Amino acid sequence: MDLKKQNIDNLTSLWQVVNQRASAYVIENVFDYGIINYSDWPNRLWFKKTPEQTHLYLAKKIISSSSTKITIPYWEINGNDYYLLLENNGFVKVLEQVGMYTDLSKSDFKPSEINLNKVKDERTALLWESLFQKAFNYKIDHKLLLNSYDQVDYLIAYDNTSPVGTALMYHTGNQIVGIHSMGIIPEMRRKGYAEKMMHSMLSEAVKKGYSYATLQASEMGKNLYLKLGFEEQFLMRNYTLPKHA
Repeated sequence: MDLKKQNIDNLTSLWQVVNQRASAYVIENVFDYGIINYSDWPNRLWFKKTPEQTHLYLAKKIISSSSTKITIPYWEINGNDYYLLLENNGFVKVLEQVGMYTDLSKSDFKPSEINLNKVKDERTALLWESLFQKAFNYKIDHKLLLNSYDQVDYLIAYDNTSPVGTALMYHTGNQIVGIHSMGIIPEMRRKGYAEKMMHSMLSEAVKKGYSYATLQASEMGKNLYLKLGFEEQFLMRNYTLPKHA
């Protein structure tokens, strides 16, 4: 199994599902994209194979014509460093992440006292949106959750009755579960909640029979995942096109 590919496929499949449910998914020959103007996420354009200059012209035309900020993720495909093509066409790197995975059969995850409740209605979707915006300072509109929670587990973490953060679990096939959008609201940070949330999520994934967990970590969060037994796979660069480009 190509776990690097499985990690990327989990992420892009998540974007595809959310965009499809919002009637915003567009398939092109070399890339796919979705633009949702009432949300800061996903709003991604991603290449399915190594692009050429003509594909960059088309991508720039689509992005330039939209008032919504669209991000292009880059990961190495077949050894071709097309990030140079992005940069030569005016795209600017705004964030780096590290693709990571863990073999769930080789670790011992125990559920913590943190309760993870699934979004299931408008009230909980609105709460998830509010908590996520506090944690990350950008918006995932609750309507996207209501459209897709039958396929995506949007989770609210509670310590007793106090909400402390959010997460999202999304599986592709019967072996891979991706963990996304995990964040702790500012007033609850530095209390160990992130690690407790991960233990609860990963123990649940083991119970459900998944073989591997994948994620994309920020530099700030990477050490926690290494501590939990995750291994680094690839560097993911995220690019945007400045309005003057």
